[in-house]
Amino acid sequence: MPRVLRIINRFNLGGPTYNAAYLTKYLSPEFETMLVGGMKDESEESSEFVLKNLGLDYTVIPEMKRSIHPVNDWSAYNRLKKIICQFRPDIVHTHAAKAGALGRRAAFSCKVPVTVHTFHGHVFHSYFNSLQTFIVKKIERGLARKTSAIIAISEKQKKELVEEHGIAFAEKVHVIPLGFDLSRFREKKEEKRKIFREKYLLKNEIAIGIIGRLVPVKNHLFFLEAIKHIRERSNVRIKAFIVGDGESRALLQERSSALGMNDCVVFTSWETEIEKVYPGLDIVCLTSFNEGTPVSLIEAQAAGIPVVSTNVGGIENAVIPGKTAYLSEVGDLTSFCKNLIFLMENDVLRNEMSKDGYNFVKDRFSYFRLSEETGALYRRLLASSIP
Repeated sequence: MPRVLRIINRFNLGGPTYNAAYLTKYLSPEFETMLVGGMKDESEESSEFVLKNLGLDYTVIPEMKRSIHPVNDWSAYNRLKKIICQFRPDIVHTHAAKAGALGRRAAFSCKVPVTVHTFHGHVFHSYFNSLQTFIVKKIERGLARKTSAIIAISEKQKKELVEEHGIAFAEKVHVIPLGFDLSRFREKKEEKRKIFREKYLLKNEIAIGIIGRLVPVKNHLFFLEAIKHIRERSNVRIKAFIVGDGESRALLQERSSALGMNDCVVFTSWETEIEKVYPGLDIVCLTSFNEGTPVSLIEAQAAGIPVVSTNVGGIENAVIPGKTAYLSEVGDLTSFCKNLIFLMENDVLRNEMSKDGYNFVKDRFSYFRLSEETGALYRRLLASSIP
């Protein structure tokens, strides 16, 4: 039985953990997988409940954290080498930047036959200054040359990696979209909606939500500006929900107060049972500068909630523009708000869009499809690695 060492950045709530968890669970028994990840930041919600619910064993490396720290990173690298020597994997599959840098270097050093890396997004813009970005790209190109296969999670992301940033040649990059258990977003929707709306005293208000980490790249300040803008231009009563937490929370709360919106903006922090949130919302937004595959938009469509978003990264591959979502360019407040108001004021349109969302995502982003396509790639790589 081939052995896979799966390494993710850290066990925080987000798409990479679900991806790694479903692959670990559903590639068994054909592949024996050991799952390893770093420590979440204090401002993040733990994703370990996801692993426990699936009955998975996992190992936490406390030294492997989000921030760059030479001493901790060196220690994490050596821990990974030790794990590789003990587990003796046939494949090392890394997920996201930190795990990819440390895990692949450790795999190369230990002469693991096959290495795979998944870009769950990328840090080639909107994260670092120009010099730091140049260095990051140079490192990623060097790693990619030695890596057996690169996985992009959308066609748009593959194009960015190959054509825009020159990280790897096209033949080395394989597109395998993320996969989730989306059935939970269809269960008892009316009951969940009633509970959510009673909790927040919602009557006829249109509930608009944005879900994810509160960090600069997610551009929540733009979301607040949009909420202020539409309040001034529409008579529809609204309530905005910022679901998540992170380093930008204090700044966003200060900005909300400065804009005079404390009466209509709710900060909920993390919600581990996110399937109970979506039914209470009428529109889900995303305002990111940079995005891989937007988990919140996939979940929103699974729950039948229409989307208003900026058009970045793999978003256009994760929705049907004009049918399940309205998209606008980053920074275009006028277009973004026009889309929001159009949906807010059109109950019939929102209902029509809700019907298309689940049908679009149910197979495209299924964990069964994710496991099948990843397993097929593993088998090809293992076959080609035999002398």
